[in-house]
Amino acid sequence: MATPLTSPPSSPTRRVAVVGCGGIARGRHLPALADQGARTSVVALVDLDAAAVERTADEWNVPGRYTDVDAMLAAESPDLVIVCTPPAAHRDTVIAGLEAGAWVWCEKPPVLSLAEYDRIGAHEGERGPYASYVFQHRFGSGATHLRSLLDRRALGRPLVGVCHTLWYRDEAYFEVPWRARWETEGGGPSMGHGIHQMDLMFSLLGDWSEVTAVMSTTARATETEDVSMAIVRLESGATVSVVNSLLSPRETSYLRFDFEHATVELEHLYGHANANWRWTPAEHTDRTFDAAHWPPRADEPSSHGAQLKELLDAMDRGERPAASGRDGRRALELVAGMYRSALTGATVRRSELTEDDPFHHAMYGPDPAAATAVLSHQEETAHV
Repeated sequence: MATPLTSPPSSPTRRVAVVGCGGIARGRHLPALADQGARTSVVALVDLDAAAVERTADEWNVPGRYTDVDAMLAAESPDLVIVCTPPAAHRDTVIAGLEAGAWVWCEKPPVLSLAEYDRIGAHEGERGPYASYVFQHRFGSGATHLRSLLDRRALGRPLVGVCHTLWYRDEAYFEVPWRARWETEGGGPSMGHGIHQMDLMFSLLGDWSEVTAVMSTTARATETEDVSMAIVRLESGATVSVVNSLLSPRETSYLRFDFEHATVELEHLYGHANANWRWTPAEHTDRTFDAAHWPPRADEPSSHGAQLKELLDAMDRGERPAASGRDGRRALELVAGMYRSALTGATVRRSELTEDDPFHHAMYGPDPAAATAVLSHQEETAHV
């Protein structure tokens, strides 16, 4: 466990409640909170499984133990609620936290649809509380340093990109009751896995304008896809290849960005440090170009802890944190566009995902059964 951080004099201790006592809470969030030292105090845990609450609370010495979110909010009045539940419970839990006056940090995918995301936004205050989402890969020294270079236009225009999430999940993975179902998970690897790398890409390269995608259910028993591929055009003019798979035995998360003056690559799996980045200057640059730009002085890995620190800093300043609001919506928008494109056989413009579009309200569009049939090639047509 990392050495606890020293709390700045002006930083109050934030009362934190964690909703959900599964692996992501125990393995990532509770350790990250412990590493913040005096900046946080975990005052309550919530889970429908009372035994899981007791075990986790005993392990982490948490006093408040609940099986009901509303009861916890009324009794504990936390400053920050961290949501680690299955995706179908995200919307209502996040809204309950906001309505109780707490800031909320929610695991991915944020919610099941753009409509749900926008409904959450309506419960935020003008100056907080805010809801933000766990997109930890955009944090850490490598991504932060590259973002600063791009802000200064040091690498020139982005031209070509690759954003691939090639992971492996066996049949047993999909047997968890809430997985592999439209109504409870919202989608397949495009929604719940590759969304991390897509968020990192957008945090670096900016907004997208149109997408053309194909998807299929190739080898797993799931209502949703297990493979998706897309060509994405960005507002900058760059073109990006996006691939999401749960069928790839050699797992990797691979991003490559070709700029006018350099190629920057990142290969990792579930988190990255400076050593995971590769830098190749263009031939026309001089010998000092590489040394002047890479590596960054610090070497902070991407992690839940890195994002949590920035979230707490935003709370101290009373400002909207990164990965929230419009900034946190972009990857979910692309996922909706990918599903619409794959299920209708047409290129989708970002501007088309309006409130009157069925894919604004559900990733499967107007009919989940028809979407499943298309993905599993049970129909000859590629239209819902």
